Amino acid sequence: MRKALALMLLCLWLPLAALAQVKGDVAPPVFRDGFEEQRFRQLTHELRCVMCQNQSLADSNAEIARDLRNEVLVLMRQGKTDAEIRDFMVARYGEFVLYKPRLGGGTLLLWFGPLALVLIGAGLVFMLVRRGGKRAAIPVDDKQEW
Repeated sequence: MRKALALMLLCLWLPLAALAQVKGDVAPPVFRDGFEEQRFRQLTHELRCVMCQNQSLADSNAEIARDLRNEVLVLMRQGKTDAEIRDFMVARYGEFVLYKPRLGGGTLLLWFGPLALVLIGAGLVFMLVRRGGKRAAIPVDDKQEW
């Protein structure tokens, strides 16, 4: 009975999630100069939104993306280099946050997996074509009428 009541309440609550509004200040950041803006835009295009997963921080409208954009700007203004900002984000969210993951032990399959699959497929095609040429010829039957 309690499970049924909890399920019913959950079903009634779920439509309210569609009414969720973005809270806080949604105004774009104010930059000190054009260099800061260009650097900010480049960094936010290199970093992935951890919630959307298929959008950069620059493209995402998610609240977490807005918070991360603000974090990037704060780190920039603290004098951090681009590499230090990327390292901070990777330490916090993992290698996934980078659109171009670093070449390392955990990402070798990601970098070279597609090439390995293409080479394996080409090898299989080559072997099948080569084997197909060695089949015995079909004997001609002169007695058969068409």
